Amino acid sequence: MAAAGNKLDVAHDEHQDHPAKTRDAAALPQREHADCAFALIGNEQVQLTEEDSRRICRKTDRVILTILVWVYFLQILDKSVLGYGATYGLKTDTNLTGNQYSLIGSIAPIAQLAWQPFSSFLIVKVPHRILMPTLCLGWGVAQAAMAACHSFSSLMAARFFLGLFEAGCLPLFSIITSQWYRRAEQPLRVAAWYGTNGVATIVAAGLSYGLGHIKSDLLKEWQIIFLFVGLLTIISAPFVYWKLDNDIPSARFLTEEEKAQAVERLRANQTGTGNREFKWRHLAEAALEPKTYLWIGMTMLLNVGASVTNTFGPLILTGLVSDKYQTSLLNMPFGALQVIVILSASWLAQKAKLKGAILAVFMLPVVAGLAVLHSVNRDHSGQAPLLVGYYLLAFLFGGNPLIVTWIVGNTGGTTKKSAIMSVYNAASSAGNIIGPLLFNDKDAPSYKPGLRACLAIFVTLVAIVLIQWANLMVLNKLQENRRVKNGKKARVVDRSMQNHYHGLEESSDDDEIHVVGEVMPETRLGENAFPDMTDRENDEFIYIY
Repeated sequence: MAAAGNKLDVAHDEHQDHPAKTRDAAALPQREHADCAFALIGNEQVQLTEEDSRRICRKTDRVILTILVWVYFLQILDKSVLGYGATYGLKTDTNLTGNQYSLIGSIAPIAQLAWQPFSSFLIVKVPHRILMPTLCLGWGVAQAAMAACHSFSSLMAARFFLGLFEAGCLPLFSIITSQWYRRAEQPLRVAAWYGTNGVATIVAAGLSYGLGHIKSDLLKEWQIIFLFVGLLTIISAPFVYWKLDNDIPSARFLTEEEKAQAVERLRANQTGTGNREFKWRHLAEAALEPKTYLWIGMTMLLNVGASVTNTFGPLILTGLVSDKYQTSLLNMPFGALQVIVILSASWLAQKAKLKGAILAVFMLPVVAGLAVLHSVNRDHSGQAPLLVGYYLLAFLFGGNPLIVTWIVGNTGGTTKKSAIMSVYNAASSAGNIIGPLLFNDKDAPSYKPGLRACLAIFVTLVAIVLIQWANLMVLNKLQENRRVKNGKKARVVDRSMQNHYHGLEESSDDDEIHVVGEVMPETRLGENAFPDMTDRENDEFIYIY
């Protein structure tokens, strides 16, 4: 195996000696600005087999993915129990009137929206081992504090701080996933932690059913639910600090040899493995790109619907059945369907390598479900179709993990990736703010005006997904033109999207193209992998659809 401690000066000089490797001046790798992986192996190729890659991936799953799954589960659990609190008397006991419950549902995403500029900065500058448990502890305390709330103003304050600490969660998790896994592995890993949306829905329903039966002279049913999930989150924070590692070079669960191999297997991603310098040029590039605003559009529209199921799902079910315990149990199949949809969408996207097409297809059942909820009468004969329509809304949860992997797989540079994911979370928050406001108590239990608005929103979402797909195809053509201009071949091998790992010196069937009966190798990627370049600066970057 090549030595892990590569001499950076040698790597730099060797690069300058090859005219074919010249690149735009702005894209020249600056060692002092490179990410942590560049300091470990530089541009030297480390020997790595498919067996090595799988072993390192399994070890990463056992440590990093396990933490991501558990903490994201806690975040969704804390967020989703508000709807069950309403089912078990929250609105009556705290004297909520008019749109006050809707405002309580919206204040957490408002806090997230306001905090995003700081979130993108903290994700770059603060070590992940410090940042994640701090956020976890903060929102756990806020959730537990909701049990002590007895008025609209106190509930608003508690939910505000809940949203504030949750603001960095999804961007941070997305960055961590992109810094530990190959692009071909990312969809299922994102699905694993994002899929806890469904698991949390099942657990929240079961917990509310069980805890709601506890009779106490001191605490109301909803207070017991809030206190339990808040304390569960609080005690998890020390565990997260104990087990989490900041990045590959500091990973305690990898040997020194495995660290170099773990970095090498991410070379083809072209998105780096982490950097502690906040780069304003990355921020400016993200702000000027049309694809950024298309990400914003599809994320915001999708999460309008997601907020509907989180905040109003139990209330919609209450309109179908009168028993509050039965309402909780009816939401458990909905959670199971979420898990199935999320895993299925991500698996199909990984196999087909067409995230845009899978995303658009999975939004069609959501449109059908909204149409059923809007059109079917709420008498006894309509209960079964209405329940089916509500369950069809679970297909929207297949959208967010696809958008997340679509974004991180198409974004190079640590600061740019952090900024884009913070923008994603801001757009998600905006959707979560808008969603509850579409549903007014005077429209209960059918909520037809809100459902009608959501129907139009999801039709628009499908159109934006197709526009972004076309945009990425155009960007790849522009990248080909840049490579030709820089003295390289237009066509390159994107090893990051191959199902099996291949070293840069290995050949495979995917590495060849046929031109009028000839077989010629494509150019291989790798030289620009770790200088913390953005996707626009790196002419070797390939956009994925």
